[in-house]
Amino acid sequence: MLNHIILANTPPQGLGGILPMLLIFVVLFFFMIWPQMRKQKKAKQYLSELKKGDHIVTTGGIHAKIVTVGETTFVLETEEGKMKAEKGAVSMEMTMAAYPKAKPE
Repeated sequence: MLNHIILANTPPQGLGGILPMLLIFVVLFFFMIWPQMRKQKKAKQYLSELKKGDHIVTTGGIHAKIVTVGETTFVLETEEGKMKAEKGAVSMEMTMAAYPKAKPE
């Protein structure tokens, strides 16, 4: 009986109880989820724009030149010969640092 009286006397939380949870979600979205989505979109666009003759660096650190572009793979030419690699094995950050785009003359 005492529990019913205590529960009956507590005011309803309403929006005040949900607001902190919503604020936490919004902060997490803008500082963690949204930047990661932008990074993934940029990486996907970069991989789709790669073409024959581009110099790349794989995630394993192999420097190579693209010889053939397949649907999900590249044929790469290294100093040792040719090899096949998945498109996901290309590291965007290392590539742009190692081989910056040549400025048009």
